[in-house]
Amino acid sequence: MSQMIANVLEIQNCDSLHIVKFNFYGEVLSMMSLELSQKVKVGVEVKLLVKPTHIAIAKEVSGDFSYANRLDCKIIEIEDGELLSSVKLSVFDTILESIIMRSSSRDMGLKVGDSVTAFIDASELSIGEIIDD
Repeated sequence: MSQMIANVLEIQNCDSLHIVKFNFYGEVLSMMSLELSQKVKVGVEVKLLVKPTHIAIAKEVSGDFSYANRLDCKIIEIEDGELLSSVKLSVFDTILESIIMRSSSRDMGLKVGDSVTAFIDASELSIGEIIDD
């Protein structure tokens, strides 16, 4: 699991649906959830989690996307397996891992040092731990 430390900025509710916005080093990240602990309040510091298979990577991005979360990153490591590639990304002082098809990595010409954009859907982000309440 990739982890990010962030602060809760805003919480929106409608019926049992919650949209939570976080401050991650000045970037706003959004999470969509059907369940939300009552301990999650504006200002609380949390550990956000995302599976490596749920982080998409793009190079030279332009235009609009339906992904709620978009982070500019630098590739710091690539490990190629037979079918998949593990791509380690640095964003601020955080390391994220994206697991993509090896053919995609090859087709994109990914290499260490490349600047890329990581995309995370709001439904794939979750709160793993409340750090400071």
